[in-house]
Amino acid sequence: MLPNPTLDQLQVFLTVAETGSFSAASRVLNRAQSVISYTIANLEAQLEVPLFERSGARQPKLTDAGKAMLEDARRLMADLEVMRARVKSMKQGLEAELSLAISVMVPANAVMMELREFREKFPSVALNLNVGELGMVMDMVLSDKADIGIGGALVRQEDSLIAEKIGYSFMVPVVAPVHPLARIERPLTLADVREEIQLVVSDASGLTKGRDFNVLSYRTWRVSDIATKHQLIKGGLGWGGLPVSLVGDDIMKGNLVAIKLEAYEQGEYPIYAMRKAANPPGPAGQWLIEAFRRRLSMCPSHGELINMLGIDGLHAIREAAE
Repeated sequence: MLPNPTLDQLQVFLTVAETGSFSAASRVLNRAQSVISYTIANLEAQLEVPLFERSGARQPKLTDAGKAMLEDARRLMADLEVMRARVKSMKQGLEAELSLAISVMVPANAVMMELREFREKFPSVALNLNVGELGMVMDMVLSDKADIGIGGALVRQEDSLIAEKIGYSFMVPVVAPVHPLARIERPLTLADVREEIQLVVSDASGLTKGRDFNVLSYRTWRVSDIATKHQLIKGGLGWGGLPVSLVGDDIMKGNLVAIKLEAYEQGEYPIYAMRKAANPPGPAGQWLIEAFRRRLSMCPSHGELINMLGIDGLHAIREAAE
């Protein structure tokens, strides 16, 4: 007789494999551990192959057959989520409430303009808005705390997540005019910045734990958010990269100086619209994604931004962009 595993068995199998233990799977699925063990045993009996090695190890380890089955199970469950999402989308009317997570990398003027139009177009839809950095946007979508995420930092591949590139932003290293680095009248080297304090934003989501981006100094101060980083850099307490959309006015007014540091990786920072595959947006959510796509696709290029900000204080960035 051909094996005929149920969707519930596959879900339990996936949860055990992903959480690393039967006890952890029982907590995630809110079932007794004995039920989890019984379900896996029945699945193995149907397939006539062992999926986990249980002897000699504190935690169950996937067998070679289990590893092969894992990919099949993920594919089947992903197809099921697509079907569920399609049905939900067909049945769904206008949302009563929408939760949105936005990265600080999204230009503030774009956020204001789109949310103003959203308020006028969907006056009955309540909006929950969270703004953060690094992995926060992705984390909130994955944990179902946000229906839609607008931001970057796709720190890992997730089968349950749909992410579409809808625009981009730019980072530029800056210091206050009183900072020693601002007085060096040549392109900076790693040796110039190694002993200077670099302001770095810590990722509250934990998704980028152990990973640093463009951290070049031996001395770092870690802060919880980009607004604090911005103020500390303006106060002359260190140097660091900030979004051009955030510091453009400061550079033009002379409150910050853009520095040329070849070791600092500049360029486009992609911005994505993210959502769970199992949670398709309703009319208001879909409108918001498309509105941000239109707005961010019209953002000027790196060179155009430099021209808009003016020449004074930006010649170093212009040379780096060319």
